Amino acid sequence: MRPTYLEVNLNQLKQNLANIRARVAPAKVLVILKANAYGHGVDGVAPFIAPFADYIGVAIVEEGIHLRKMGIATPILVMGGTLPEQIPDFLEFDLTLAASSLELLESAERYCATAKKRIRAHLKIDTGMERIGVREYEAEALIEKSLSCKHVEIEGIFTHFANSEVMSLRAPAKQSSAKISPLALTSPSLQLERFEEVLSIYEKRSEPHPHLRHAANSGATLLMPESYYDMVRPGVLFYGVYPARNIEKTIEVKTALTWRSKVAYSKVTRSGRGVSYGSLWRSEAESRIATIPCGYADGYFRGMTNKARVVINGKKYPQAGRICMDQFMADAGVDEIKVGDDVILLGGGITPEDLADWAGTNEYEVMTNISARVPRVFT
Repeated sequence: MRPTYLEVNLNQLKQNLANIRARVAPAKVLVILKANAYGHGVDGVAPFIAPFADYIGVAIVEEGIHLRKMGIATPILVMGGTLPEQIPDFLEFDLTLAASSLELLESAERYCATAKKRIRAHLKIDTGMERIGVREYEAEALIEKSLSCKHVEIEGIFTHFANSEVMSLRAPAKQSSAKISPLALTSPSLQLERFEEVLSIYEKRSEPHPHLRHAANSGATLLMPESYYDMVRPGVLFYGVYPARNIEKTIEVKTALTWRSKVAYSKVTRSGRGVSYGSLWRSEAESRIATIPCGYADGYFRGMTNKARVVINGKKYPQAGRICMDQFMADAGVDEIKVGDDVILLGGGITPEDLADWAGTNEYEVMTNISARVPRVFT
């Protein structure tokens, strides 16, 4: 096997899910497995975790189809935007539709009526994210149509928070909309008020609301018990990463990833010699340079050049010189480093937050950009 690989601790993911479930009970838990299970490797994560999840969330139809072809039987909600021509896939593979517009709901009803089949759907309400979904002040028409559907079973209704992890927005906004900041206009408390207004439409008609109401993403799962409703949707939290650095850690989770490699080449470089493309790094004294077979094609961001740290044989060393497509170098100074010595790129004291800081991005991008050519090993 390639010496650069990602080790995934499945039992840690299971423990994270158990800790989340204990916090939100009796609400159900939808586990997000989109984007190759946040880079962890869905082929290994899904079969292991599906028996412990109430629902699975993916972003696109193809992700749901892949899970079904793997034999996953757990209900799957496709949360992203869907085109009407993709509706047949929902029927064929028993996927749940996020009905994000009146037009999409009508298309689903027409197709299913012709096919004489039924499909499950969750109504998507946009309370401030402005991504997909019907805005709360236009939701009544969507609900009216959903109540008349005979071939689309409206199983759920949901919204998504834009800023649930922002601690400064915890208090409800008291001012008029004209006086509060754009950020406060999408405060989680205000979004929740808007969602409640939509749910009240059912009460006005004496209609029972869909039995799966859900709003809580990772931030809200940590901070907003009032948003749990019938189900929560932890994403990055399930993978052991908190959605913000200063967030209150009301649930204990730990990362499940260790990104490993081995030294592929080791040599002593003379003082003043440039290392890698552009000669951006030069040794100030004779120094041991270790080459690691991993680069930006593997998701080890080029933007981390001369900022990153790696662990070799249990000790941290600075990355040196421009990160290449398939390799990078580290400065081991006067230490003896041999070909084949163990290297850790993530784990062993190096966190996703560290890589995010070095790359100038966030932890989500760090994990989801670990390339498919990096083998996943599940323990």
